[in-house]
Amino acid sequence: MNVALFRRSIAASACRPRLTKLNARAMSFNMFDLLPDLEKLKTRRSRSLKDAVDKGMVDQGFVSGFEHLTRPLNSKGSSTPPNQEPYKYPRSTASDSSLMTDLRLRCTELDKDGNVTVRAGEFQKSDLCAQHGLLPRDLRKIDSKFVNQMPAILVRSQAILVNLLHIRALIEADRIVLFDSIAAPATHSQTMLVYELQERLRSVSPVAQPFEFRALEAVLISVVGSLQSDEEVLVSLVQNLLAFLEESVDRSKLRELLQYSKRLSRFEQKVLNIRDAIDEVLEQDDDLAAMYLTQKRNGNPRAADDHEDVELMLETYLKQVEEIVNHVENVSSHVRTTEDVVNIILDSQRNSLLLLEIRLTILTVGLSTGTFLSGLFGMNLVNSLENHPDAFFVVSAIAFTAIFALTITGLRAMRNVLRKIN
Repeated sequence: MNVALFRRSIAASACRPRLTKLNARAMSFNMFDLLPDLEKLKTRRSRSLKDAVDKGMVDQGFVSGFEHLTRPLNSKGSSTPPNQEPYKYPRSTASDSSLMTDLRLRCTELDKDGNVTVRAGEFQKSDLCAQHGLLPRDLRKIDSKFVNQMPAILVRSQAILVNLLHIRALIEADRIVLFDSIAAPATHSQTMLVYELQERLRSVSPVAQPFEFRALEAVLISVVGSLQSDEEVLVSLVQNLLAFLEESVDRSKLRELLQYSKRLSRFEQKVLNIRDAIDEVLEQDDDLAAMYLTQKRNGNPRAADDHEDVELMLETYLKQVEEIVNHVENVSSHVRTTEDVVNIILDSQRNSLLLLEIRLTILTVGLSTGTFLSGLFGMNLVNSLENHPDAFFVVSAIAFTAIFALTITGLRAMRNVLRKIN
């Protein structure tokens, strides 16, 4: 037994140098050293498959389908065998059609005379970018699919992009394009906008203005008119509600006041965003000069400080928007004042309920004292007053006196505390 163990230890010690050499070779492993072995393995596999086909063990179709997996690409860039049909891709699904819808925009185009040349036409976004000299990121500002965008007026080399309220338009020197999402139906406001643009573009102005300024002014008039109409409706509702709350505080009216206050805050934020968009353009002299698209097309661009006409026009509508902002802020201030008054009234009513609760508590303490005395004499214990003729009246008088005294003392203490608070 010991001799066998000794022989095994000698053999293990003899193998250790060989294992050390193998480990050293493994640490210095290089992938390119395996290329000759891979070629040999491939040749061996081809011979094995050929022998299997000759013996009838494997079908030839299986071999051709198996070998094309490692076959290099042919001259046409495909690894499909010559006698095998190429892979047929599945048909487009609903998700593919929605993806194609996202790549298109629907727009209505009007020429410089106010005539509709394209009504609700569908165009690829790439074609629109190439036709109007825009970048793909510019289309995001006029795509109604993106609903949470800030209002903006962007000036580009060949066009003016407008995104204000429900209007998403592209203004050029000889046409205006109104954009809408391909999946959204035409709304009443968009239809009225087309009619308003036609009337304003066809009307003859006493002062000759370029087409881009007339189109931009028509868009601003529509935006300001929409803001004023929304303001009149919302302000009238809020003022009627505030007048009702001044007379009486109703729970249902308070709930309506909360809803109108939220709507008023959203409307105020929307008007502020439009004011900031117009103000941002007015601060950029280069953008104001670049808005003269007709002169730029005629080869006579304006200087950076020569933009008085468009600046006066934008300032006019900026003042109107600021008037709306000031009016809405005043109404919001009245709403907050009314809310404070209502809170004061509710606090007063709450204090009245608390005072009533304190009075009831004081009366309960007084009654509990009388109940305590009656409980003492109501026990089945022998005392010297059972047969006394006047014991009942004496005990009752003491109980009522205690109740009255404690109640009066508590009410006076409460009155003194209220005087100190007030």
